[in-house]
Amino acid sequence: MAKTDPPNDVPRRATLKEVAKAAGVSLASASYAINGAGSVGEATREHILKVAAQLGYRPNQSAKAMKTGRTGAIGLIVPDLTNPFFPSLAQVVIQAARAAGYSVFLTDTEGSPEAEQQAVSLMVDHGVDGVIWFPIADDGPVGRLIEGVPTVVLDRNLPGYDVIQADYADGGRLAAEHLIAAGHTNIGVISGPHAASSARQRAEGAIATVREKANLTWHVNNAFSLDLEPAVAAALETRTATAVIAGADLIAIGAMRHIRSMGLVVPDDVSVIGFDDIPWAQLHTPALTTIDMPVEDMAAAAVETLVRRITNRSEPRRRVVFNVELVARESVTGPKS
Repeated sequence: MAKTDPPNDVPRRATLKEVAKAAGVSLASASYAINGAGSVGEATREHILKVAAQLGYRPNQSAKAMKTGRTGAIGLIVPDLTNPFFPSLAQVVIQAARAAGYSVFLTDTEGSPEAEQQAVSLMVDHGVDGVIWFPIADDGPVGRLIEGVPTVVLDRNLPGYDVIQADYADGGRLAAEHLIAAGHTNIGVISGPHAASSARQRAEGAIATVREKANLTWHVNNAFSLDLEPAVAAALETRTATAVIAGADLIAIGAMRHIRSMGLVVPDDVSVIGFDDIPWAQLHTPALTTIDMPVEDMAAAAVETLVRRITNRSEPRRRVVFNVELVARESVTGPKS
């Protein structure tokens, strides 16, 4: 007869009733203390929490969810965690959510509309209390999937949602004016994907200013990536622009890499400005001049707005627009005479 090992002894989780008994209080008072609600004195609350910690009590979130209709979790959906902008955003969202009493489910859609739909479906199926969503594009079927779940949209001004974004058009203007002030008159623009309104606004702000005060040498589009599209490489290779405005720092760094491969020097031969001020921007050689988006403030505002929406679904929609700033570094200088 085969010999079997005895089952492992798994410590039993202490119950709220046991906490109340050990603390010498009613079940209601124990519940109030644990959940930070109800009428219980501060000294009594501290005593109950101390006893709960000694017993190793942990609230049963499934039971709490069944009773309150909330799970204490929110979802964060971002398009690309390989872009250093998004880990920085995610870290602040997680910290702010934790301070508000929420855990965060994070998913990366890898720029895929299909993965984005799947991520939203999973979030909804798992019963998150709300979602912070950084969409891939301005349209698509995700809105139907997420309907009924409190949602805050980052970066895109989508109707029907609370929105947190930056003044992208002003960032484009600041980039163009910085190059023009340095003496550049022939400027090229590499915008991000046309499907993203924020990318279009960045480019539109830059292009309008360049056309007003200088010469728009060329305008091409690229994914938010270090890898350049053939049309972008071809535009750079015309050598007609003495300065380039890129719609994201990743694009700017990719452009600088290609400019070097052409035997040119940044900024002596071509000046480059990015957008986002990702951590790589100041570590790159030369350090990248860029437009700083207040990602920490935007992330904190997204969590605060979502918590408000979860608490009161009928309050008016909010749209918060943050200012941007130019960060001057080493990738811009005046053109050669």
